[in-house]
Amino acid sequence: MSDTQTRDFIRQIIHDDLESGKHSEIVTRFPPEPNGYLHIGHVMSICLNFGVAAETGGRTFLRLDDTNPGRESEEYVDAIKRDVHWLGFDWEDRLTHASDYFEQLYDSACRLIEMGHAYVDSLSADQIREYRGTLTESGRNSPYRDRGVAENLDLFKRMRAGEFADGEHVLRAKIDMASPNMNLRDPALYRIRHIPHQNAGDEWCIYPMYDFAHGLSDAYEHITHSLCTLEFEDHRPLYDWFLDQLEPAHRPRQIEFSRLNLAYAVTSKRKLNALVEEGIVSGWDDPRMPTIAGMRRRGYPVAALREFVTRAGVTKKDKLIEMGVMENCVRETLGDEAERRMAVLKPLKVVLTNYPENKVEMVEAMNHPARPELGTRDMPFSRQLWIEQDDFMEDAPRKFFRLKPGGEVRLRFGYIIRCDEVIKNAAGDVVELRCSYDPDTRSGTGSSDRKVKGTIHWVSCEHAIDASVRLYDRLFTEANPNSVSDIHGVLYPQSLETVNAKLEPALQQLAAGQAVQFERLGYFCPDEKDDSVDARVINRIVTLRDSWAKLEKQAMQQQV
Repeated sequence: MSDTQTRDFIRQIIHDDLESGKHSEIVTRFPPEPNGYLHIGHVMSICLNFGVAAETGGRTFLRLDDTNPGRESEEYVDAIKRDVHWLGFDWEDRLTHASDYFEQLYDSACRLIEMGHAYVDSLSADQIREYRGTLTESGRNSPYRDRGVAENLDLFKRMRAGEFADGEHVLRAKIDMASPNMNLRDPALYRIRHIPHQNAGDEWCIYPMYDFAHGLSDAYEHITHSLCTLEFEDHRPLYDWFLDQLEPAHRPRQIEFSRLNLAYAVTSKRKLNALVEEGIVSGWDDPRMPTIAGMRRRGYPVAALREFVTRAGVTKKDKLIEMGVMENCVRETLGDEAERRMAVLKPLKVVLTNYPENKVEMVEAMNHPARPELGTRDMPFSRQLWIEQDDFMEDAPRKFFRLKPGGEVRLRFGYIIRCDEVIKNAAGDVVELRCSYDPDTRSGTGSSDRKVKGTIHWVSCEHAIDASVRLYDRLFTEANPNSVSDIHGVLYPQSLETVNAKLEPALQQLAAGQAVQFERLGYFCPDEKDDSVDARVINRIVTLRDSWAKLEKQAMQQQV
């Protein structure tokens, strides 16, 4: 396949601009607002902006669009920088803020006033909304729209000096109150906010609106290609209007692409913040959240996220990507690299009645079935073992090939055992199995050619490590929770189950961020916040198979 065939439409535009000599260097930017944590949709934008620049030997700015001090914080700034670095990208010396350009933006606003293209409006916020009109009705001019240049300049300077209260005045562009594009109906450029700024401190009490600061900041940084999601397409005429009036030395080109919408997840910062504030999740980094911090804490590898956005593709068409696509990227990445270990999540005791009471032997276990270079480890085998409750059934159907009364299974890397007796408590629950082992059937010895159909995993009771294992699942039962009026009604009650598990001894050395496969169960890693050597807290990253696949396929078909 040729390079041309593999390029998305943005990369093709960039290729053509370089080939034609329109640009000698590509300069992009990733411009998040520091008003929340980054999420899976931002992964697409980060990989695209940093990726297209790196592929062409260009540069990328990380610019914090910090124009709304009431919703921004240093916590969010630090989280953004941490997330971008974790994804493998480096802005080097190109960390900037919209607030770095506040003086230039103020001067630009004064120029618009001097040219008669901006005015100070004294209507209230409710009155401005009323005058703005609707999608089917034109707006009306503000009674303050015809203030003279001198009066507007004087009022604007006094706004900056702090003479007026919040909301007493706003600076608006004078464009067209009858425009079919609502963004061009005399949009606000500046509002008064007597709030300290996380980067600029107390220097300012007026702050530019996002639409005014965004495109001009691109111009100041000589951005060649401003890559935005489709919701900014209707804003492009406004950005162009600012550039037409102010004629900066450099003019960026804005190109829109579709958002990455993930099924069974919300990516609205407002809704994500509500989940945090209401205590539905433990924080922005809760492993059920689609935030980068949450996915990192859960154990998703960087390579899997980058592969996921590659598969999702850069297009102009809005799309809802199945959660299973992302989870399969995680499985494929971890399937190659994660070593195997044994753990029992819901323990049931097995006593091997014919195994010597004080005997402990070591069995050799492979660390990865397809990568012999990762070696082996020794696992202790003893008289008392833990197995999974689900691996035993008292009244088993004919095709149940795990343990049942009178039935036999092989213990992984160990022996064939037979269930001889079932022990129950007063409530009738099975609490112990009395079994016998065949000493001639140890794996790898070749001393017996006896075969059984089932193989199960186990952990020695005497040597097991206790752990709290968190079994994470999807947060919502609805494929597109953004389509419902109240997301509380589609929360999945079983999105988190915590079990007291038994781990093989080798897992005592499992490091933070190190993923392993618990054989037959899924991929797991230590929780980066709550885990310790003395009190293991383990997160399930993803199951071995997609149990939601059929349901998700039906839901996605309904979306189409």
